[in-house]
Amino acid sequence: MGQPESGEHRAAGESALPPGQRLQRGWPVTHYGPVPKFRPERWEFQVFGATADGGKHSWNHTEFSALPFSTVVADLHCVTKFSMLGAEWGGVLARRLVELAPPAPDATHVMVWAEYGFSANMRLSDFASDRAVFATHKDGELLTAEHGFPVRLIVPHLYAWKGPKWVRGVEYMTADRRGFWEERGYHNIGDPWAEQRYSYQEEPGDGPEL
Repeated sequence: MGQPESGEHRAAGESALPPGQRLQRGWPVTHYGPVPKFRPERWEFQVFGATADGGKHSWNHTEFSALPFSTVVADLHCVTKFSMLGAEWGGVLARRLVELAPPAPDATHVMVWAEYGFSANMRLSDFASDRAVFATHKDGELLTAEHGFPVRLIVPHLYAWKGPKWVRGVEYMTADRRGFWEERGYHNIGDPWAEQRYSYQEEPGDGPEL
């Protein structure tokens, strides 16, 4: 079971809201493009790229649903400046997939792939953190299609765009590469406590050249 979020960047007594954020009651639906139709017989989750064994690992929906289920109580910080605090996310921990399908020793980053070719990149250390979870449930209920059913990634210490809805796979990478929103002006790292919203804020070494 996951433990309530202490906040990797939060000091004792500090506000639970990162700078520039506002508390949100309820959960707005925000995404780019249409909601995909879920076809369980065609659904497959893949881990590929710079894997330790050089191969591709895959699970169909039944197999993925049978993986160990964990819960993480964590906040969700959207770059559009709303924050939802203390939600319980249930699903498969990202580090569990790292254990089942290990990366090669020289892998440094991941690209998380979702429906319609949507993608989000992050450092392997962010992806494999104890708090990152491929969520299938929120507060004990299955996710709705609008909120990412059957699987969405939650990475609590990064802005929410780093956790795509409708995830279909993870690519291990030996060099960083920008994802969908990162190519369109969002910050390559996306730490809400440092208010890393846009690429013009990046420091040398924060990401590949645009």
